[in-house]
Amino acid sequence: MTIDKTALIQHIKDREQILVLRRAIDKLERVLENYSIEYTDFLDPYQRKLCHSFLNRFKEVSFFEEGGLEDSERKSIVMYPIYIDRNDIEIPIKALRIDGSFKFKELSHRDYLGALMNLGIKREKIGDILIHKNYGTIITFEEIVNYIKYNLKMINKESVFVTEMDISELVEVEEEYTEKSLTLSSYRLDVFVSTICNISREKSSSLIKNGYVKVNWQTIGIPSKEIHVDDMISIRGFGRIKVTQNLGKTKKDRNKVVVRLI
Repeated sequence: MTIDKTALIQHIKDREQILVLRRAIDKLERVLENYSIEYTDFLDPYQRKLCHSFLNRFKEVSFFEEGGLEDSERKSIVMYPIYIDRNDIEIPIKALRIDGSFKFKELSHRDYLGALMNLGIKREKIGDILIHKNYGTIITFEEIVNYIKYNLKMINKESVFVTEMDISELVEVEEEYTEKSLTLSSYRLDVFVSTICNISREKSSSLIKNGYVKVNWQTIGIPSKEIHVDDMISIRGFGRIKVTQNLGKTKKDRNKVVVRLI
Protein backbone atom coordinates (compact mmCIF):
# COMPACT_ATOMS: atom_id res chain seq x y z
CA MET A 1 0.00 0.00 0.00
CA THR A 2 1.44 3.35 -1.08
CA ILE A 3 0.82 6.25 1.25
CA ASP A 4 0.61 9.87 0.14
CA LYS A 5 3.17 11.14 2.65
CA THR A 6 2.68 14.77 1.72
CA ALA A 7 -1.07 14.60 2.30
CA LEU A 8 -0.57 12.93 5.69
CA ILE A 9 1.62 15.69 7.07
CA GLN A 10 0.44 18.76 5.17
CA HIS A 11 -1.41 20.01 8.27
CA ILE A 12 1.80 20.05 10.33
CA LYS A 13 3.33 23.51 10.51
CA ASP A 14 6.64 22.59 12.14
CA ARG A 15 8.94 22.10 9.15
CA GLU A 16 11.83 21.01 11.41
CA GLN A 17 10.05 17.74 12.14
CA ILE A 18 9.23 16.69 8.57
CA LEU A 19 12.13 14.24 8.25
CA VAL A 20 11.20 12.54 11.54
CA LEU A 21 7.60 12.22 10.41
CA ARG A 22 8.50 10.86 6.98
CA ARG A 23 10.61 8.16 8.62
CA ALA A 24 7.66 7.22 10.82
CA ILE A 25 5.39 7.06 7.78
CA ASP A 26 7.90 4.75 6.08
CA LYS A 27 7.50 2.40 9.06
CA LEU A 28 3.74 2.66 8.83
CA GLU A 29 3.90 1.82 5.13
CA ARG A 30 5.85 -1.37 5.88
CA VAL A 31 3.25 -2.47 8.42
CA LEU A 32 0.49 -2.00 5.85
CA GLU A 33 2.38 -3.67 3.01
CA ASN A 34 4.26 -6.47 4.78
CA TYR A 35 2.12 -6.98 7.90
CA SER A 36 5.31 -6.54 9.89
CA ILE A 37 6.05 -5.09 13.30
CA GLU A 38 7.94 -1.81 13.04
CA TYR A 39 9.30 0.71 15.53
CA THR A 40 10.46 4.30 15.21
CA ASP A 41 13.61 5.87 16.60
CA PHE A 42 13.36 7.32 20.09
CA LEU A 43 11.13 10.39 19.91
CA ASP A 44 10.40 13.17 22.37
CA PRO A 45 6.81 13.84 23.52
CA TYR A 46 6.22 16.52 20.89
CA GLN A 47 7.41 14.31 18.04
CA ARG A 48 5.21 11.44 19.23
CA LYS A 49 2.23 13.77 19.39
CA LEU A 50 2.80 14.72 15.75
CA CYS A 51 3.01 11.05 14.77
CA HIS A 52 -0.26 10.29 16.55
CA SER A 53 -1.96 12.87 14.33
CA PHE A 54 -1.64 10.55 11.33
CA LEU A 55 -1.33 7.12 12.95
CA ASN A 56 -4.83 7.42 14.36
CA ARG A 57 -6.22 7.52 10.80
CA PHE A 58 -5.27 3.90 10.07
CA LYS A 59 -7.71 1.56 11.80
CA GLU A 60 -5.89 -1.54 10.53
CA VAL A 61 -2.77 -0.57 12.48
CA SER A 62 -2.30 -0.57 16.25
CA PHE A 63 0.54 1.16 18.06
CA PHE A 64 1.94 1.84 21.49
CA GLU A 65 4.93 3.65 22.97
CA GLU A 66 7.88 2.06 24.72
CA GLY A 67 10.83 3.69 26.42
CA GLY A 68 11.82 1.30 29.16
CA LEU A 69 9.85 3.03 31.91
CA GLU A 70 6.27 4.25 31.91
CA ASP A 71 7.39 7.82 32.53
CA SER A 72 10.30 7.77 30.09
CA GLU A 73 10.60 11.04 28.22
CA ARG A 74 11.98 9.53 25.03
CA LYS A 75 10.06 6.60 23.58
CA SER A 76 9.81 4.56 20.41
CA ILE A 77 6.42 4.07 18.75
CA VAL A 78 5.82 0.40 18.01
CA MET A 79 3.41 -0.20 15.08
CA TYR A 80 1.83 -3.52 14.17
CA PRO A 81 -1.18 -5.06 12.36
CA ILE A 82 -4.30 -4.85 14.49
CA TYR A 83 -4.80 -8.63 14.55
CA ILE A 84 -1.49 -9.22 16.40
CA ASP A 85 -1.67 -9.53 20.19
CA ARG A 86 0.45 -6.81 21.78
CA ASN A 87 1.70 -9.30 24.38
CA ASP A 88 3.31 -11.35 21.60
CA ILE A 89 5.49 -8.46 20.46
CA GLU A 90 9.13 -8.59 21.48
CA ILE A 91 10.36 -5.10 22.28
CA PRO A 92 13.82 -4.35 20.81
CA ILE A 93 14.69 -1.93 23.61
CA LYS A 94 17.50 -2.74 26.03
CA ALA A 95 19.14 -1.16 29.06
CA LEU A 96 22.86 -0.79 29.73
CA ARG A 97 24.32 -0.15 33.16
CA ILE A 98 27.36 2.12 33.33
CA ASP A 99 29.70 1.70 36.31
CA GLY A 100 32.86 3.56 37.21
CA SER A 101 34.62 5.56 39.92
CA PHE A 102 31.81 8.07 40.18
CA LYS A 103 32.64 8.93 43.77
CA PHE A 104 35.54 10.99 42.40
CA LYS A 105 33.62 12.83 39.70
CA GLU A 106 29.90 13.31 39.12
CA LEU A 107 29.01 12.75 35.48
CA SER A 108 26.18 14.73 33.92
CA HIS A 109 23.60 13.84 31.30
CA ARG A 110 25.66 15.89 28.86
CA ASP A 111 28.77 13.83 29.67
CA TYR A 112 26.99 10.55 28.91
CA LEU A 113 25.41 11.85 25.73
CA GLY A 114 28.65 13.40 24.53
CA ALA A 115 30.51 10.12 24.99
CA LEU A 116 27.89 8.27 22.95
CA MET A 117 27.94 10.90 20.21
CA ASN A 118 31.73 10.57 20.06
CA LEU A 119 31.22 6.90 19.21
CA GLY A 120 29.23 8.00 16.15
CA ILE A 121 25.87 7.04 17.65
CA LYS A 122 22.97 9.24 16.56
CA ARG A 123 20.83 10.91 19.20
CA GLU A 124 17.67 9.22 17.94
CA LYS A 125 19.13 5.81 18.79
CA ILE A 126 19.34 6.69 22.48
CA GLY A 127 16.38 6.84 24.82
CA ASP A 128 16.49 8.21 28.35
CA ILE A 129 19.78 8.41 30.22
CA LEU A 130 19.21 7.77 33.93
CA ILE A 131 21.89 9.01 36.32
CA HIS A 132 21.97 7.44 39.79
CA LYS A 133 24.40 8.10 42.62
CA ASN A 134 26.73 5.19 41.91
CA TYR A 135 25.93 4.27 38.32
CA GLY A 136 24.15 5.35 35.18
CA THR A 137 21.73 3.65 32.79
CA ILE A 138 21.39 4.10 29.04
CA ILE A 139 18.25 2.94 27.25
CA THR A 140 18.86 2.04 23.63
CA PHE A 141 18.02 -0.39 20.84
CA GLU A 142 19.17 -3.99 20.85
CA GLU A 143 20.93 -3.52 17.51
CA ILE A 144 23.63 -1.28 18.98
CA VAL A 145 23.96 -2.80 22.45
CA ASN A 146 27.12 -4.76 21.64
CA TYR A 147 28.69 -1.78 19.89
CA ILE A 148 28.24 0.34 23.02
CA LYS A 149 29.38 -2.45 25.37
CA TYR A 150 32.65 -2.94 23.50
CA ASN A 151 33.44 0.67 22.65
CA LEU A 152 32.26 2.87 25.53
CA LYS A 153 35.34 2.91 27.75
CA MET A 154 35.53 6.52 28.94
CA ILE A 155 33.08 9.24 29.91
CA ASN A 156 34.61 12.67 30.51
CA LYS A 157 38.04 11.10 31.15
CA GLU A 158 36.57 8.63 33.66
CA SER A 159 37.00 4.92 32.95
CA VAL A 160 33.70 3.05 32.80
CA PHE A 161 32.53 -0.46 32.11
CA VAL A 162 29.22 -1.40 30.55
CA THR A 163 26.96 -4.36 31.32
CA GLU A 164 23.54 -5.27 30.00
CA MET A 165 20.68 -5.24 32.49
CA ASP A 166 17.08 -6.34 32.31
CA ILE A 167 14.52 -3.65 31.54
CA SER A 168 12.58 -4.77 34.63
CA GLU A 169 15.55 -3.69 36.77
CA LEU A 170 15.33 -0.06 35.68
CA VAL A 171 14.87 2.40 38.52
CA GLU A 172 13.25 5.81 38.14
CA VAL A 173 15.47 8.79 38.88
CA GLU A 174 14.02 11.41 41.14
CA GLU A 175 14.27 14.67 39.27
CA GLU A 176 16.56 17.19 40.94
CA TYR A 177 15.44 20.78 40.80
CA THR A 178 15.56 24.14 42.50
CA GLU A 179 12.27 25.91 43.10
CA LYS A 180 12.14 29.64 42.54
CA SER A 181 9.52 32.39 42.57
CA LEU A 182 9.51 34.84 39.68
CA THR A 183 7.77 38.18 39.34
CA LEU A 184 6.99 38.95 35.71
CA SER A 185 5.55 41.85 33.77
CA SER A 186 3.64 39.37 31.56
CA TYR A 187 3.43 35.66 30.68
CA ARG A 188 5.28 36.13 27.37
CA LEU A 189 8.02 33.64 26.56
CA ASP A 190 10.65 36.35 26.12
CA VAL A 191 9.84 37.69 29.59
CA PHE A 192 10.36 34.23 31.12
CA VAL A 193 13.66 33.73 29.28
CA SER A 194 14.87 37.22 30.15
CA THR A 195 14.05 36.80 33.85
CA ILE A 196 15.37 33.25 34.21
CA CYS A 197 18.63 33.88 32.34
CA ASN A 198 19.07 37.40 33.70
CA ILE A 199 19.47 38.88 30.25
CA SER A 200 17.79 41.72 28.38
CA ARG A 201 14.46 41.29 26.60
CA GLU A 202 16.27 42.03 23.35
CA LYS A 203 18.75 39.17 23.97
CA SER A 204 15.99 36.77 25.04
CA SER A 205 13.98 37.60 21.89
CA SER A 206 17.07 36.92 19.80
CA LEU A 207 17.55 33.49 21.44
CA ILE A 208 13.93 32.60 20.72
CA LYS A 209 13.97 33.80 17.11
CA ASN A 210 17.21 31.87 16.45
CA GLY A 211 15.73 28.57 17.63
CA TYR A 212 17.48 28.25 21.00
CA VAL A 213 14.26 27.92 23.00
CA LYS A 214 11.66 25.15 23.13
CA VAL A 215 8.30 25.01 24.87
CA ASN A 216 7.06 21.49 25.57
CA TRP A 217 9.81 20.12 23.28
CA GLN A 218 8.68 22.27 20.34
CA THR A 219 11.00 24.96 19.00
CA ILE A 220 9.20 28.27 19.38
CA GLY A 221 10.31 31.28 17.37
CA ILE A 222 7.69 33.70 18.65
CA PRO A 223 8.79 35.83 21.63
CA SER A 224 5.19 36.81 22.44
CA LYS A 225 4.00 33.21 22.97
CA GLU A 226 2.07 32.98 26.25
CA ILE A 227 3.32 30.51 28.86
CA HIS A 228 1.02 28.53 31.16
CA VAL A 229 1.28 26.34 34.26
CA ASP A 230 2.85 22.92 33.47
CA ASP A 231 4.69 24.25 30.42
CA MET A 232 8.30 23.13 30.10
CA ILE A 233 10.74 25.71 28.73
CA SER A 234 14.11 24.48 27.45
CA ILE A 235 16.85 27.02 26.80
CA ARG A 236 19.93 25.72 24.99
CA GLY A 237 23.02 26.12 27.15
CA PHE A 238 20.98 26.91 30.24
CA GLY A 239 18.68 24.01 31.04
CA ARG A 240 14.99 23.44 31.63
CA ILE A 241 12.35 25.31 33.54
CA LYS A 242 8.94 23.97 34.42
CA VAL A 243 6.18 26.37 35.45
CA THR A 244 4.45 24.79 38.45
CA GLN A 245 2.24 27.47 39.98
CA ASN A 246 0.56 30.75 39.13
CA LEU A 247 0.27 32.80 42.31
CA GLY A 248 -1.71 35.62 40.73
CA LYS A 249 -1.01 39.33 40.90
CA THR A 250 1.25 41.26 43.25
CA LYS A 251 0.20 44.59 44.78
CA LYS A 252 1.99 46.30 41.92
CA ASP A 253 -0.08 44.33 39.40
CA ARG A 254 2.77 42.07 38.32
CA ASN A 255 2.47 38.32 37.80
CA LYS A 256 3.96 35.92 40.31
CA VAL A 257 4.76 32.33 39.34
CA VAL A 258 6.73 29.42 40.79
CA VAL A 259 9.13 27.53 38.53
CA ARG A 260 11.41 24.55 38.86
CA LEU A 261 14.94 24.95 37.52
CA ILE A 262 15.87 21.46 36.38
